[in-house]
Amino acid sequence: MARTSTGRWVARAAATGGGRTYRGQVPTNWYAALVIIVLLGLASVIYSRYEYQHPHHGPPAVQPTVGQTWFAGFSFDVCGTQLSPSSLPVSTNASKVGLSAQADGVIQIKPLNASQAGNNANLGAFVNHYPGAFLSPTHLQAPGHPRLTNGKACPAGTPDAGKTGAVEVYYWKNTDPATKPVVVRGDPRRLKLGNYSLVTMGFVPPGTKLPAVPQVTRSAVVNAVASSATTTTTAPATTTTTGK
Repeated sequence: MARTSTGRWVARAAATGGGRTYRGQVPTNWYAALVIIVLLGLASVIYSRYEYQHPHHGPPAVQPTVGQTWFAGFSFDVCGTQLSPSSLPVSTNASKVGLSAQADGVIQIKPLNASQAGNNANLGAFVNHYPGAFLSPTHLQAPGHPRLTNGKACPAGTPDAGKTGAVEVYYWKNTDPATKPVVVRGDPRRLKLGNYSLVTMGFVPPGTKLPAVPQVTRSAVVNAVASSATTTTTAPATTTTTGK
């Protein structure tokens, strides 16, 4: 039987041992794959070493953190009467809450746990644990005074008696007298307090500008921060007692 053209092609290929051209070809793809594998392995080793030497702990925690101590100042204005810093009671629960009132209208911000730290160190966290005080977008109560409601008249005996009042809160980012206040909008309880910051909570007729925090409170805040820094950075002296 005569061979077909396909049979003759197979026979010729067999006679040449599969073809000289294929046997002499360099396996470029195999070598390229090998080089890529080696490079990837080397890069993995270098990256692992870098991560080991430069550990990444995530974004920095929002201050104040547990263990930090900040100080701020506060005051109340009730229908045109700014309460004297000396009349503001001192917190008796400072060991249990992260934000507490000290003398002369000073707020100690000292988070005891995560729920009191960072953005949780706000005005609401202070007022909510300050005996006799209450604050919301529509209500204000200063210690020793009645609770006042937006749209109601200021009580008798105040400079703004008979005038319709509303809750206002002003915030100063530091104790510099030249610093302009920020009028707090929305829920004032969410206002985060900063170190050296000042805040005045008031119930006044609309359009009334709240007074700045008294100078005695500003000075007390500065002194409290300075005293805390000295206590933190200065190691206690060691006394050695010897027998006679």
